[in-house]
Amino acid sequence: MVKKIALVFVIVLIALGIWQRELFSYGWMQAKGQARILFNTEPVEVVLSNPAVPDSVKRKIELIREIKRFAIDSVGLNSSGSYERYYDQEGKPILWVITAAPPYELKAKEWNFPVLGQFSYKGFFEKDRADTAVAELKRSGLDTRIGEVSAWSTLGFLNDPILSSMTERDPGSLAELIIHELTHGTLFIKNSLEYNENLADFVGEYGALRFLAHRYGPNSTEYRDYLASKLFYERYDEHVLRGARKLDSLYRSFKPSASVEIKERAKWLVIEQIVASADTLDDERSQPLKRKRRWNKLNLPNNAYFVGYLTYRKQQNNFRQEFEKQFGGNFSRYLSYLKKTYPSL
Repeated sequence: MVKKIALVFVIVLIALGIWQRELFSYGWMQAKGQARILFNTEPVEVVLSNPAVPDSVKRKIELIREIKRFAIDSVGLNSSGSYERYYDQEGKPILWVITAAPPYELKAKEWNFPVLGQFSYKGFFEKDRADTAVAELKRSGLDTRIGEVSAWSTLGFLNDPILSSMTERDPGSLAELIIHELTHGTLFIKNSLEYNENLADFVGEYGALRFLAHRYGPNSTEYRDYLASKLFYERYDEHVLRGARKLDSLYRSFKPSASVEIKERAKWLVIEQIVASADTLDDERSQPLKRKRRWNKLNLPNNAYFVGYLTYRKQQNNFRQEFEKQFGGNFSRYLSYLKKTYPSL
């Protein structure tokens, strides 16, 4: 009887593997990539005691640990075993994310994953697999975008390591990143990716400002530069979101009889206008970065870029208004409300 049950179980697994071959293949690839990283990490204490590790890297590691303690003790995020080990990327990217959208609609393509739900992006630890996926999406007529990822969260299922690329960030950017990822481990709602990412962005920025004020003081260069950067990117966010609304309006105006040539010409004209007018945005940082032209006529942002932006930034004002008007700026009360209202994974 036991042998029969085992045989049936094996047959079911084989059938599932054949039916969901692509999902199983992708899951295996991701598991291998994650395992490769986790099995090649070192405890932070070992890295800090290693004389071959530059002092600048050690200072950033200590800062990350300080940010984590602040996020848990002062912001109220869940305790976590993450950022207690270190992974040296040796200057190489380790994760790529792809997004896609129809050519005349701002609607992200979604992928379904067991337990986690629907995602409007897909990550790859293998660049060739990412490139193959992008090529397939393009052949199906979709706009696509591929980008390197500097950090990710396993939502508390695993202990995420410090990546060596994190130590290249300035204090404000680093604090925002760590608090963003710890927010995912505190609250992550199934099938609500836009909500999750917008919330993590909001908490990351709020927590970073609090940490910088606590660590360096509100009159410090670190605080003032991060605040100026935040204000600049708020203007940039609104600029891109206005552009997305303009594009959406354009696409909705297309008549069924409109030719592809007409649609293409109108689409890229609007996108060129969005890109060109972005150069007029002010930057008040004490040492403004020389912003390289991110795009050229052969490499303009497409719909995949805009839907990606909507995923992360569309709801920022909603969170800010809810936080300030309903909770009077009391983040502890606001976080408690969010945890009770939205069941997390």
